[in-house]
This record gives sequence, structure tokens and C-alpha cells, in this order.
Amino acid sequence: MKSPVARPAQSASAQKPSVARTPVVVLGATGGVGRGVVEAALAAGRPVIAVARDKSGLQCLKAHHAKADLSVVAGSISSDADGERLAKALAKLGRPIGGVIAAVSGSSGRGRLLDHPAAYLRQRLDEDLLPHLAAARHLLPLLAQGNRGGTYVLIGGPGAEQPWAGYGHRSIATAALRMLARVLHEEARSIGVRVQLLSIDSPVNTELNREHACAQWPSAIAVGQRALALVEPHNTPKATQAVVRYADVVPVAGIDVDSVDADSITNQDLTSQGSEGITSQVTDEHDAEAQADAQTATRVTQDPEALLPSRCLQDARTLLRNLLSTNTQSPDTNNNNPPFPNQEPSSP
Repeated sequence: MKSPVARPAQSASAQKPSVARTPVVVLGATGGVGRGVVEAALAAGRPVIAVARDKSGLQCLKAHHAKADLSVVAGSISSDADGERLAKALAKLGRPIGGVIAAVSGSSGRGRLLDHPAAYLRQRLDEDLLPHLAAARHLLPLLAQGNRGGTYVLIGGPGAEQPWAGYGHRSIATAALRMLARVLHEEARSIGVRVQLLSIDSPVNTELNREHACAQWPSAIAVGQRALALVEPHNTPKATQAVVRYADVVPVAGIDVDSVDADSITNQDLTSQGSEGITSQVTDEHDAEAQADAQTATRVTQDPEALLPSRCLQDARTLLRNLLSTNTQSPDTNNNNPPFPNQEPSSP
């Protein structure tokens, strides 16, 4: 389905001059949300240092913004050692950093938390939470250099306050990320750096999940716009808050966030990114499926008569098939386990 998304009011090649503006580092720059953050920053005239593990994806991003002030650094934040290597690579660029926006998350499976061993939740925390700590430990000192008062922004997704049915592990990781932001917010004050989490209460419409997206979802560029607003030094009203809701942030200028046909946004050539890029696309499509489930629950709660999206219809059909199968079993069959659709195998 097509849905309204945001796009830059002008292309990156025609953006405003970025004289005397320190660059912002975007972690996870080749992901669906990360690309929107990069687009928003460049359109606002902000120099960008894009960081991601996907080297081919970074080159595509660089080629797409050939005339923009965009530097790319291949790196990971999966561990403390990775975070340290990334900090050294950024320091070698010789450019003072004015802000960091972390738009990273791991892959997401589907199913009840009770149906998985404890190691499954541990893996989710290793992918969705601990990389943020590894990055912050080594990048916050870079922001503190020169007493510039930089800002470190984490982008948090839905499910932190209410359980996300079928994705309990993700709710736990998101809630933990919110607390991590609060702790870092307090601890980073001693070095003159502000840490904040941009809390998004709904899934995000990206160029990779657009077929599943709903019109109510904010676009990746709109998310980047608000994350950048937290980085800007003049944005002080929310400076004392560790967690800032998406709706409470006034976006930076330079982006047209009116309703625009999704096809008007230029997509990168994902097929040219090699096997690593294909893996990233599959992950984003899997996340889109998870986001669709979350949005379904929200829409049904707010509007019971709303039409069900295809994913919900699929689950409903699965439930009906299981119920019919249960009715045909013998009376002696043990039916203590309800045939919920979230028991079906996760997509590869």
C-alpha cells in the first residue's frame, strides 16, 4: 500500500551550505531508519558521517549523495572492542563531532517469550541493547572533546510501555533501552554531553517496509528530522529530559513533511549491495512484518471497525484452521495448548 512519507524539500546536492557546522554521526546509516536520518541531516545542511557494517550499502549511500558533505565509515558496535575501533576510526577523520544519532537494532523473530529458551532473550539483548552501551562508552568521550556540549540521541521503538503481543522480547529490549538512556543521561552530565532517547510510539515507514506500512506511521525522514532537532544546540526546551516523545519534538527546518506519494522517493539499488545488503533487506522486511502486527493491535483498539491488514487476516485464517482442526480431534485428545497463530514457525 502507498502511504504519505516525508521527503527533502531539496535534494542533497542542492542543500544549504554547511559552513562551520560540525558533522553528526549516524550509526546504522544503511538501515531503513538510518537512511532517513542521513537524508534529513543532509537536507538541513548538516555534514554527516555515516557508519554501518554494510560496506557496499555505504558506497551506494555515498554515490546517492555524491555532492553532499557525507563521509562513510565501515564499522560495528557489536562489542566494546568494535566500539573502540570505531571511535579510533572517527578520530582519524580529524573532524570534531557535534552529535551522534544511533539508529540501530538487531533482527527480530516472532513468537511468545515462554516458547523460547532464556538464551533467546539473551541474544535479543545482545543485539538490541548492549551495542548501544558499547557505542556510548567510546563515542561519548569524542563528543566531550573541546567542551562543545554535543548530544547523543538514541532512537527507541514501540513496545516499551505496553507488551507487544507476539514480540515480548522486543518489548523487554525496548524498555531496557529506555532505562539505559536515562542512566546515560545522568552519567554523561559530568562530561558535558547530553544523552536523550527519541521515543517513537508506532512503527516507522521506511523505503523497505512501504508495502506493509500504514498512513499513520511516521516516515524515516520525519524521524530523522526530529532526532536532528535534539542534536541542534538551539533546541533546549527538552534538554533536561532523558526520554523525549516523538510528538513533543519540533522538527528542524529544511524538510517537506507534507503528504507525498511514496514512489516519489528515490530508492537505493539494493540489489547492487551484494549478499550483505540482501541480508540487511531481509532483516528490514522481517521487522516490517513485526511492525505490521503492532500497528494492527493499535488500530483495532482505537477503531474496532477498521479493516484488518493482510497480516492480521493471515493470522485469523490460521487461528480458524487450528480451531477447525481441534474440533475434529477425538474427545480424548489433550487440548490444553490453545492454537494461537503465534505458534506458527517464524519466517526465515
